[in-house]
Amino acid sequence: MAEKKDGPDLDAAYALETPEDNVRLYADWADTYDSGFAVQMDYILPQQVAGVFARCYAGKGPVLDVGAGTGLVAEALGSGLVIDALDISAEMLAMAREKRLYRDCFEGDLTAGLELPAGAYDAVISSGTFTHGHLGPDAIDPLLAVAAPGALFVLSVNDAHYEGQGFAAKMAALGGRITGLRHEIVDIYGAGADPAHAQDKARVLVFRVRDIS
Repeated sequence: MAEKKDGPDLDAAYALETPEDNVRLYADWADTYDSGFAVQMDYILPQQVAGVFARCYAGKGPVLDVGAGTGLVAEALGSGLVIDALDISAEMLAMAREKRLYRDCFEGDLTAGLELPAGAYDAVISSGTFTHGHLGPDAIDPLLAVAAPGALFVLSVNDAHYEGQGFAAKMAALGGRITGLRHEIVDIYGAGADPAHAQDKARVLVFRVRDIS
């Protein structure tokens, strides 16, 4: 008999359709997300994204962590950066706050707009949020608005959804608004993952906001 997983599972996350679905699922998942899902699935994507970011970014921030959840990306980045967290789930952010990794935490639905100052961030990072049922490609636009000219973006997109969910078309359409776009393909899960998802990949998008000043 398979080991029982704590709280919701990956299939439930991939079945999400609306922001309200996200709020309900992650409210139920917050308490066990780190010790349950992240451990049981050998979830290494936050470390992968943080590694790409660290190789590309030499500043101190401020950095916006989009879909921060319980703060796994900030944990992987370590100290020395000024980081703010943005997430739709108050319960997930409550877990992140306990880790004292963030300067500030903002609860908000990125699909409904973003009430943050224009040009406030020197970098934007996101792990595991741009995928089916979570954030689509149009959510990149409000993030560009809060990024400073020349700001670095490091965003993971589930590779299985990159073409079909419109991310490839969106990146092409951004045209002159961004520069230096490149991709890195990374594993989402490590050797201890459920075999059904052990081969899942993410495409890490790396680019900068074009400075037209």
